Amino acid sequence: MTLTETISPALLVLAKAPRAGAVKTRLCPPLTPTQAAELAEAALLDTLTAVLATPGARAVLILDGEAGAWMPAGIDLLPQRTGDLATRLADAFADIAGPALLIGMDTPQVTPALLTRGLDLLQEPHNDAVLGHTDDGGYWAIGLRRGDRRVFEGVPMSTERTGIAQHQRLIDLGLRVGILPSLRDVDRFEDAQAVCREAPDTRLAHALAEISRALRETVAA
Repeated sequence: MTLTETISPALLVLAKAPRAGAVKTRLCPPLTPTQAAELAEAALLDTLTAVLATPGARAVLILDGEAGAWMPAGIDLLPQRTGDLATRLADAFADIAGPALLIGMDTPQVTPALLTRGLDLLQEPHNDAVLGHTDDGGYWAIGLRRGDRRVFEGVPMSTERTGIAQHQRLIDLGLRVGILPSLRDVDRFEDAQAVCREAPDTRLAHALAEISRALRETVAA
C-alpha cells in the first residue's frame, strides 16, 4: 500500500480571516462591512466547531489572513497561498500531501455526522474523490485520495456550473466520485436567513438575530 492509502484523511477548511471589508461583501447591503464580518466569524466558528467534533481526522485551517482571538485550540494552521481559487485549492491539497476532505466557511450548518460521511466515502476502496454540491451550482466539499493539480484545471470557479464542471473534470481524469448531500452556502443575505432557519442553534443564527434586531432599531429610529 502507498502512504496515502494507509493514513487517515485530513479535514481542511479553506477560509478568509473575518475582517470587515474583506469577507462576505455580498451581504452588503443590507449589512455593513462590520456586520458582514461578524457573520463571517460566526460561520467560520460554526464550521471549525463541526470539524473539531469530527473524530479520526487531522483538522487544518488554511487561512487567508491572520488568526485572531476567535481561533479555537486543536486546529493546525497553515497559510493560504496566493492565486485564483483553483490554484489555492490545488495548493491546499499539495501542502497536505495526503488524502484530504476540504470544505469552505460558507456552510456553517455542516455537522460532524456529515463530515464523517465524507471522510468515510473518501476511504471506501471504490472512491477516488468526494464531492458535495451546493444549491447555487457550486460545491461545498471536495475530497481527494491523492492531490492532483489537474483536478482543478479548466474548472470555472464561482459560477452556477462550477459543481457540474468539477464533477465532470473528476470523471474525465478517471476518478470514481462519492457524492455527499447538497447544502446551501451563505453568499447573500437571503442565504444567511435560510441557513439560520435550517440551523437555528448555530453561532451564525444567533449573530444574525442580533444584527437583524439592530437593523430594525435603525429603521425605526
